[in-house]
Amino acid sequence: MKTVAKRCLVGVFALAFPVAVLGQESKSAPLAKELAAALDAAKLDSIAANDPSSPGVYLGALYFRGVQLLVISAKYPAPTLLDARLKKKEYRDVYIELNGAAMPNSKVFVEDSGVDGLKVRREENRPFDSFETTGKRTAFDGDWRKQKLSEEDYMKTFSDADENYSQILTMLLAQLKKTS
Repeated sequence: MKTVAKRCLVGVFALAFPVAVLGQESKSAPLAKELAAALDAAKLDSIAANDPSSPGVYLGALYFRGVQLLVISAKYPAPTLLDARLKKKEYRDVYIELNGAAMPNSKVFVEDSGVDGLKVRREENRPFDSFETTGKRTAFDGDWRKQKLSEEDYMKTFSDADENYSQILTMLLAQLKKTS
């Protein structure tokens, strides 16, 4: 009897946890919306910066108004090239360089569909968000089994991705405020 009760209780918590997360806005949501508004106001479709907390790491974002925000963070093998491009405010070129020639094990890539922060699962009739780090991509479509993850690992990955994405967005916002 105790075993059945414990299993039921564990099942209830397992089902309730994602629902609680679904009902809340992610940490990255207000930052993504703020960055989109700032890019719109500045009439920009991209932004890039150095990561002040990690020398040699660069950040870039490519913005498709109201549709998608593609964000990358990575080490780059020729930092002087990116430093020169940043100085000239060639943000799109920095993004392209990072996307094409970043050091693979340092790369973080985020696809924010809807430009509304990461969502733990796909909303009806909308594309899903994704997060890639160290060559492993996680699609936040709500189907952790398809990705060979446990629900717990999926939720942990989402939480870590949202935190990482929030940090990157914060640094990109700071860069945009400096250039305005």
